[in-house]
Amino acid sequence: MDHDCPSIVESEVSSISSIPEFGPIEPSVAPKRQPLQWQFKGLTLWLEFEEFDRDLSRANEAFSKQYGTELIPLVHATAIYGMEHLTVKDAIERMSKIKVILPNGEWPIMDPPVAVKQDLSREGLPGQVCTISWAELTLKSNEHHEEAMDALCQLFVVKRTGPWTPHISLAYDNPDDSVLNLADIISYTVKVPTLLRNKRRVKAISLWNTQGKMNEWMCLDRVNLLDNDSPEGKVIE
Repeated sequence: MDHDCPSIVESEVSSISSIPEFGPIEPSVAPKRQPLQWQFKGLTLWLEFEEFDRDLSRANEAFSKQYGTELIPLVHATAIYGMEHLTVKDAIERMSKIKVILPNGEWPIMDPPVAVKQDLSREGLPGQVCTISWAELTLKSNEHHEEAMDALCQLFVVKRTGPWTPHISLAYDNPDDSVLNLADIISYTVKVPTLLRNKRRVKAISLWNTQGKMNEWMCLDRVNLLDNDSPEGKVIE
């Protein structure tokens, strides 16, 4: 989810070539782990990204098989998490105005990731809204993204508390005795060049009911931002 978490360990993409070679992720399926136990809340807005040969979805699926963890329903970056002040009807009505409030009806292009990270958070610590372990591709916000976030928060009547900290989560696990491993994450991502090198357009913004555990999440509405909303992207130089 979208939160400011102090990083425990991370790998800067700029120095990825200096990382030792780790073994590939094994194709075998690991024993199923306990489903994610954290109880999430409210209505949440996700940014959905274009993909290159399903690279994000394949990574999500690979880590779920490798670790036996639950599959994230859709690879995304969280824009606004846990809204409880709007009804579902009101939120869906506001979704219809998203393309009007964004410049040219689009979300600003996201630059390539700046880091690969595996971390955990504990609710109640500064900036942390849930208790989970996760692996991510860390993205970087800029003034154009902040303007888009301002417009989105104004539309959904959400008060901002700080800069946006965008990231694409590739795996979730319970924090106690988590099996997520940074070496595995790095090993996989360096073998899939598009994950670390490509800019990405945001192809859609979706509204999710994230009340309860992850297996209870449900997509309520979706606004396409690209005229040609295909799952495959084109390399953006």
